[in-house]
Order: sequence, then structure tokens, then C-alpha cells
Amino acid sequence: MAAPDAHPPTAAPAPDDSLAPSLTDGLAAIVGARHVLADPADMAPYVSAARYGGGRARLVVAPADAAQLSAVLRLCQARGVPTVPQGANTGLVGASTPDGSGAQVVLSLRRLTGTFDLDLDNRAVTVGAGWDLDSLNQRLEPHGLWFPVDISASPSVGGMIATNAGGSRVLRYGDMRRNVLSLEAVLADGRIVGDRRGLRKNSTGLDLKQLFIGTGGSFGIVATAVLDLQPLPRQMATALVVPADTGAINGLLALLERRAGEYLSAFESMSGPALAAALHHRPQLRNPFGGGPVPAETILVELMSATEPGTGLDLDALLLSILEQGYGDGVIADAIPGPPADLWALRHAISEGLRGLGRVIGLDISVARGRMSAFRAAASDWVHQHHPDLLVCGFGHRGDGGDHFNLVIPRAVDADWPADRVEAVRHGLYRLLVDGFDGSYSAEHGIGPVNLSFHRTFADPVQQSLARLLQDHLDPAGLLGRVRW
Repeated sequence: MAAPDAHPPTAAPAPDDSLAPSLTDGLAAIVGARHVLADPADMAPYVSAARYGGGRARLVVAPADAAQLSAVLRLCQARGVPTVPQGANTGLVGASTPDGSGAQVVLSLRRLTGTFDLDLDNRAVTVGAGWDLDSLNQRLEPHGLWFPVDISASPSVGGMIATNAGGSRVLRYGDMRRNVLSLEAVLADGRIVGDRRGLRKNSTGLDLKQLFIGTGGSFGIVATAVLDLQPLPRQMATALVVPADTGAINGLLALLERRAGEYLSAFESMSGPALAAALHHRPQLRNPFGGGPVPAETILVELMSATEPGTGLDLDALLLSILEQGYGDGVIADAIPGPPADLWALRHAISEGLRGLGRVIGLDISVARGRMSAFRAAASDWVHQHHPDLLVCGFGHRGDGGDHFNLVIPRAVDADWPADRVEAVRHGLYRLLVDGFDGSYSAEHGIGPVNLSFHRTFADPVQQSLARLLQDHLDPAGLLGRVRW
């Protein structure tokens, strides 16, 4: 398997298939001719991946609702045509773009936005899978509500469900598995399953929705979802905290959880090299450390509440009192309170900053959160011992045990890093992660062509066999999606 960081191979030409014209006509009869794209220029935005890979599509088709999606899948299954579901195409594991064969039809779900049913009494909303996160929250804001799965991009609801998206506030609100009340999905043969009841309690056997959350569209395509909503935050308090040392991070987290309780909404780590890269790449951002060197580790702490200011709760005062105790307990070396927008701008600039340094080898990993410092130390030692020309620039969601343990290949040595060498680095670190720390090689990006080989190497064999059993039953022809378990 070619390493994901390699340039994709030159795609093979689309097959000269006598069925193609009638397939185009059949799809046009379902969704309308203007929603079937065949010209390579028109299809270009749908065949390029957000980070890795990309290929060529036979066609792009955009159904408007579950009924049209069902009819499209029935037609493609009848013709033996493979399909690839695609939401906002912000994924990072290559699951939403076609391969290089030119044989696959991309099912764009962007038009699945006709449903928006807000149930204020149930504090839930029923939406089509094509709604993007930013538009959804803009629509909810006047009602004092939001959908709290918060990530830096604006993915589609369907894509977030397919990848079990998490983000920066999993510590408080959880990932998609905790925030989807119910859903409707379309199977490979066109059958529509699921419901829109939006129940928070339902112990009647198999929880069908979980079959489609985090499985990348391999068992069926989500068309509609009922999402659990939260009251919109009215107060936020943030600070950059420098722990006394890496061993003090767990104590700092415990202190915040004990004193702030449910108000603690984020606990984000930024290694010194990662934060320095962000400041270097975006010099307009203020260096909170006075222009001097950044600490080896900085934690972005956020408290959040839906309580209105002036009603008895003062989050700024609460955070300051916690930080003062942290100094006294010896877990804090420095703390800099600041406006949330400014401090989050530093955190969100890291990915762009790392790309400014060179080619990024991104690892989306997780461990039990109490073991993160030990893993980072062991992984950094491994990299420095075996590949000293790589820059270690970790950052991530320390409060829930997630980390983007990213490595940067400096431009000066990029030519020394062919695809197989990059692949070997990933394999070595994943082996350390899984065998040494019982961790996960995909914390929130899902499984796709980029990391499927690692899944087959490191995932539990029984889990893999069960997934294959389900997939073979639901899609025996193997025509749906990019992943065969």
C-alpha cells in the first residue's frame, strides 16, 4: 500500500463502458439533469481530498432527500456501479473521495438540507445530513441553543456522524455517539432504516444508530439525524496554563474537575514546538509569553456556562481562584488569563503553522488520559532515536486523552523521505501506541484508505470479523464506500 503522504498515483482513465450514458440518464431522471455531473472540470471539487489522496469519478450525483438517495443506490446496485458517499469533504483519511479507477460514482450529500425541524420542548433538532456545522449553529443561535461538537472545520452532519467526530469539547459534551438521538440511513440496496423519534431513553435491544456512527458509511449512508442540543454558552473564561512539569498535568486536570465541575469545557495541550510554529506562521497573533521562548507545554483551559452574567456565577473569578490554588499546590508554574477568542486563535493556528514548516505526518491518536505524558515521552524518544531529522510537534485534546502527535519533515530533508519511510514511521509509532499503551490509532478521524492498513494490522481480529460479517450481509456486492472491513 502506498503511504498516505505520497502523491497519489496517476489515475487510470475512466472505463469505456456502454452503460455510462444510460446510467447518466437514469440518475438524471431521479435527481434532475443539473445534479448529475460528468465533466471533469465540474467534478474536480469532489475528487480532491482535504489532505491526502484523491482520484477520478465516473460521475457525481447529488440527491436532495432520502427518497432520491434510495433510488440512486438502487440503480447503482442494479448496474454494479460502486459509489462513494461524500459530505463536506473535510475528512482526513481519504474516505470521501474516489480512487484512481474512474469507475466510482460520488454521492454528494450537500443537497440533503431540506429538513430542519427544531423541537424546543425536546431540545433537539431533526436535520438532513447535508447541513454543515456552521450553518446549523447559526440557525440555532436565535433560539439560545447550539450543537456542541466543536471542531475547527465546518463538516456536514452526515460526515460528522460517519467519522464519530469529537473535537475540542469532548471533555464536557462528548463525541457524536453521545449527541445523536436517532437517525435514518439508506442501505446499499436502497432500504431506509432507522427513525426520527429523538428518544433519549430506549432499551429495546440493538441501538441501530450506533451501526452508522463512526463506520464511515460502510454499512449505510445517513440521510437524516436527530441531534441533542445544549443551551448556548453565556459565559466563558479562558487561560493559558504552564504546568510545573509534565507530571503535574494530571494533577492540574484533577484540580479543575474538582473545583470547576461541569463548567470545565476544554483542556487543550500545546507542545512548545507546536505553539512556536503557530506564532511564527501567524505573527499577527500576540505572543502571550512576552516575545520570549514558549514553554515546553502549555494548557488552554476553558470554563463555560449557560448562566447569564450577573446571576451569581462569575466564571472569571472561579478560574482565577482555581489558578491561585494551582500555584499553591505546586502544579502550576505560570498562568495567563485572556480573552477566549485570542487564546483559541493560538490553538487553531497550530495546524497551519506546522504545514508552514514542512510536510506533516499527522497521527490522530488517543490513550487513557492519565497515560498521555508517558506516551508522548516514549514516542518522542522513539522518534529522536530512529529519525532525528523529524520535528515532534504534538498538540490536542488532553482532557479526553486525544492527541495530534504530529511530526514535521523539514523542507531541507524532504527528499530523504519517500513514501515507504513515512509509512514505517507511522507503523512504528502505532505499534508503540497499541502494544505499549493500549491506545487508538484513530481517535476521531475515522477509518479510510489512508489508515485502513493500520486498522487491519492493529484492530482486534474478532472486531474485524464481526464488521466484515455485517458488511457482507448489508452490501454483499461490495459497492458502497471506500472501506471493506
